[in-house]
Amino acid sequence: MIRPIVHDTFFLSRKSAEAGRQDLPIAQDLRDTLEANRDGCVGLAANMIGYRKRIIIVSLGVFDLVMFNPVITEREGPYETQEGCLSLEGMRKTTRYKTVTVRYQDEELRPVLQIYSGFVAQIIQHECDRLDGILI
Repeated sequence: MIRPIVHDTFFLSRKSAEAGRQDLPIAQDLRDTLEANRDGCVGLAANMIGYRKRIIIVSLGVFDLVMFNPVITEREGPYETQEGCLSLEGMRKTTRYKTVTVRYQDEELRPVLQIYSGFVAQIIQHECDRLDGILI
């Protein structure tokens, strides 16, 4: 189901809780909402659509990747950039990393450890910040 985008900074600034099996349906809401906003969106965190759970979706171009309970375990190659967000107005300066290693669970809650780089790594960092209540 397409969900409205949350703009309440108090809600967004709270850390998200770990996701479990009962939260699996949130993945479909993230997919539907990302698809509805694809012209200006490349990723979403669950709290951006009203769920305070540690789930994100990232567009990889040909398909979208859902991550449950993502944690960035390593970062390499810092750089400065500016980012926008559907939940917040305007652009914000931030430091990101060219390469990140992420530990997460897939949609069957199997553990995954994967390295991402470039723009995909930037999207993951942005959405993980959202889960941690960081509003950049």
